[in-house]
Amino acid sequence: MKILVVDDERLLVKGIKFNLENEGYQVECAYDGAAAVELARAGGFDLIILDLMMPEIDGLEACMRIREFSNVPIIMLTARSEDTDKIIGFECGADDYITKPFNILELKARIRAMLRRATGSAAPGKSQITVGDLTLDTEQRVAIRDGEVVELTAKEYDLIELLMKNPRRVYSRENLMNVVWGYSYTGDYRTVDVHIRRLREKLERQPAEPEYILTKWGVGYYFKG
Repeated sequence: MKILVVDDERLLVKGIKFNLENEGYQVECAYDGAAAVELARAGGFDLIILDLMMPEIDGLEACMRIREFSNVPIIMLTARSEDTDKIIGFECGADDYITKPFNILELKARIRAMLRRATGSAAPGKSQITVGDLTLDTEQRVAIRDGEVVELTAKEYDLIELLMKNPRRVYSRENLMNVVWGYSYTGDYRTVDVHIRRLREKLERQPAEPEYILTKWGVGYYFKG
């Protein structure tokens, strides 16, 4: 697995690189957002760790530019812990968020969980789920609408896969955060709302009047099936 680590704190980058290489990952480094975009454009990375505050262009802008051509999983690093900053990060296409200072063991656990989901395969004979004009290929981890592949981020895919595999089951935002993100999140659950909205924009013919991804008011979300 090949990981790109981007942060203008060179000592921090050195420490992350050392720890990840000890885990067997191949690691490349960059120290500003512009370099991150260029390296990501060259391709070949399985995951990107991207700091929020950097010179040239910041992490949010870099994330948005990367999302124009790649759905590689992105973990954002930041010294700011406000929930609004996290929501903005998810809006820009980040898949996960970790606040500095962080425990390197937590970062490695997040990386393992994200890579496991991104490379996971389906059980034989159950690689596709089709409902109406929407198909989910769980082996290739892609959504297909009307025969055309719809580009999803890693977390967007994880979310729609969970919902489609469990039609008509209502999940609260807390349930979805714990299951899809893989850890207990004590902050603002609007993170889930952001991802649901993005999925509707990509998969529904009329996002304002969704056919598949529905809301159970006061409870949570479910897939109509």
